[in-house]
Amino acid sequence: MPQASAAAAELAGAGIAVDLNCLTSPDLIHRAVLARRGLGDGSDAVLDDLFPADRACPIVSVLDGHPHTLSFLAAINGVPIAPLGVQDFGQSGDVEDLYRHYGIDTDTLVGAALDLVGA
Repeated sequence: MPQASAAAAELAGAGIAVDLNCLTSPDLIHRAVLARRGLGDGSDAVLDDLFPADRACPIVSVLDGHPHTLSFLAAINGVPIAPLGVQDFGQSGDVEDLYRHYGIDTDTLVGAALDLVGA
């Protein structure tokens, strides 16, 4: 989360509007997406709270797991996504070095966002 917060601050400082969400239950969001599509029970109201259609924008997702885990988020408002995460395991080092190695560090997050908005 510190890397995402730092990236959001850097982008905002460059005049790029940013929303930052921390999903503690991607499963809840996925079930809401399925409910919206009529493929599951439950409410989809959480989607409007976290991803309002009038603020739809490209998404950079970051996870210390496989990047495709959150790729379904693009379907909420039909926006482009850059899913970032860990695709292989076995490296050792300090957290910053590992985040940089796996491309989930602040600089990579900023770069991914800039690529999505064409800046």
